[in-house]
Order: sequence, then C-alpha cells, then structure tokens
Amino acid sequence: MEIEWVRGDVLGHGSFASVNLAKPRNNSDDDDRFPSSMAVKSCEDCCSSTLKNEKEVLDQIGYCQQIIRCFGDGCSVEKGERLYNLFLEYASRGSLADQIKRNSLKESDIKRYTRSVLKGLRHIHAKGFVHCDIKLQNLLLFDDGDVKIADFGLAKKSGNVENQKKQSKFQCRGTPLYMSPESVNENEYESPGDIWALGCAIVEMVTGKPAWNHSQDSNLFALLLRIGVGDELPLIPQQLSQQGKDFLIKCFIKDPKRRWTAEMLLNHPFVVATTIDNQFDQDHEEEEEEEEEEETKTISLKVSSSVSPRSPFSFPYWVSIHSSAENSRFEFDDSFLSSRNISSCLLDRIRNLAGDWRPEWSDQDVWVTVRR
Repeated sequence: MEIEWVRGDVLGHGSFASVNLAKPRNNSDDDDRFPSSMAVKSCEDCCSSTLKNEKEVLDQIGYCQQIIRCFGDGCSVEKGERLYNLFLEYASRGSLADQIKRNSLKESDIKRYTRSVLKGLRHIHAKGFVHCDIKLQNLLLFDDGDVKIADFGLAKKSGNVENQKKQSKFQCRGTPLYMSPESVNENEYESPGDIWALGCAIVEMVTGKPAWNHSQDSNLFALLLRIGVGDELPLIPQQLSQQGKDFLIKCFIKDPKRRWTAEMLLNHPFVVATTIDNQFDQDHEEEEEEEEEEETKTISLKVSSSVSPRSPFSFPYWVSIHSSAENSRFEFDDSFLSSRNISSCLLDRIRNLAGDWRPEWSDQDVWVTVRR
C-alpha cells in the first residue's frame, strides 16, 4: 500500500547516503504501521546496493529492542533523479557521537549504553550476522534514554574465517579507527571484531576522543600498522573504574578466539544492572514481548545451535555460517601476494587500506512531496 510522505530537514550524511526527516502526509490514527516521524536514507537507485543490503539484513535479523527498526523501502523521482529510500526509526536525540560533543557522559550512563549495545550485538551474532561498523555515530539515542544500533550497510553473514583469509581480494569494512587487529592482518571480519569496536567506542565515550591518538591529517598507514603489528593496544582511560578497565581489557584481547563474546560481557560486573537500571530494562522488555508477538517471521535463517559461553572456562570454537555473497565496499587486487613473504604482504595490504577516497554530498533543504 502506497503512503504519501514528505521529505524534511537533512539529519546527516553517511558514507553511502543522505539522511532526512520523513513524515507521512496522511497518517490516520487507525494506521499504526508508520510513526509520525521517520528517518529516510536516500541515494541514487543505481548506487543503492549498500542500502538494499541494510534492508535485507534488518529483515533477516528480525526485531530487537536494541536495534533500529525498519519500516520499509521504496523509490521516488526527485529533481529528475530516481532515488532509493529506506525508512527507519527516527532517533530524536541523535547519535552518541553527537551526545559527547554536547556533554561529558557519566559512567552510569556509559554502563547503561554499553549494556544496550551488548544486547543488540548478542542478537545480531546469534542470528549469524556481523555488524562490521560499530562506532558512536551508529549508536542512536532516543528520548527514553534507550540506545539502539543503526547503519547495517556493511553488515555481513558470518562466514568461514579460513576462506576469508584465502580470498584473492582485500575487503575494507568499517572505520579504520575501530578496526580490529585480525581485520587489518587477516582480512577477518567476524563477531569478535564487533567487540573490539565496542571497546573503542567505550573509550571514546569516557574521554570524548578516539581510542587511538590519530588526527585526520595523520598517516592512515601508520595507524593501521599500530593496530595490526606489535602489542600496542588502545589506551585505557585512567578515570574509568577498575571494573570498567577490566571490561576494556576483555574487549581488547588481540587473539579473536580468546576475546570475550557479547554474552560473556553481559555478565561482567561493569554492566550488571543496578536496581534503577533493572526497572528501565523491565519497562522495555514488556514492549519487546508485545512486538515479538506481532512480528511475522518471513525468512528462515539457519544459525548455529551452539550456546554462547557464560565464562572464559566454557569458551568454544564458533561454527559460523558461510556467506555465499559478500558485499564489500572496497576491493583491491592482491594477486601479488603469492610471490611475497608474510611481512611484505601485510605492509602492502595496509597501504591499500589507507586510501584517499572521500565522498562528497550536497544538502537538500527543501521539502519535497513524494510517493513510495
């Protein structure tokens, strides 16, 4: 069923799309399929593979209170251009990146936000997917204080790690400042990489600065060398509590097989709910149960039946789902790897990752009535 909607103010720009406020033109009280305000991601239809991947991933992972909701998609013709539009839940308070620019965060808030993100990651990983771009810009804050994970454009199905390492082309997924050592060194993008990125996000919440001391004008090649080579780790903030410091140590374990999972971290003392937070979670769990009852399952996704460990002593080897199709944004020919040693390969890979490509976008200020 078509819905008339109007494009509102520009909310921001991502790497692959612009984001605007969207309002249904005739939203009756009986039609509760669409809220009064939505966020619409738009890009040229011919370049919409990333947005379409986001829609497909959100459809497959299903409803979770800590993950942004998708209300549908469609195309429109505006100013002579055919656009692909993806309609998402609107976060009125912006991202956590916006929040730390306005005010410093209390540790109690950081704990609560971290717990919400971990619940979202637990759901994503249990469904056999990896987000691949966890960062403060993709963690959205709502009026009720809830935080939800957004931007699944680079998300992928969990794949066979060994096959990924043997691929003949490089993949660059996510943001370099949040990349894990195995992503830089081994072309490995699996669930432990999301945990490493969460650790970087927590450091930024505490300090207001990126986990790695790296300015935009600095050499990206040097940053990737620091992440991928040697024993250097992101600096753990001294102002963080001992529990918080220990939590980050578990996120920043170099070996992805030993790094703690989302399930394990949810039982860490740093994020164990307090009495006040328990009430906050209870209010949202009731809403989540109602949403799950209404949701119709349209896609059957095979996932591993193994249970996430609850302590380091029951840590299994994960069985991942092989992805038949990979959606990578940047691909580089590495046929030369066969004739070079491992150290040379690593340096060449990092040089390729440290590209100078930057997108340019233009704002759209005018309200335009469209149909989807």
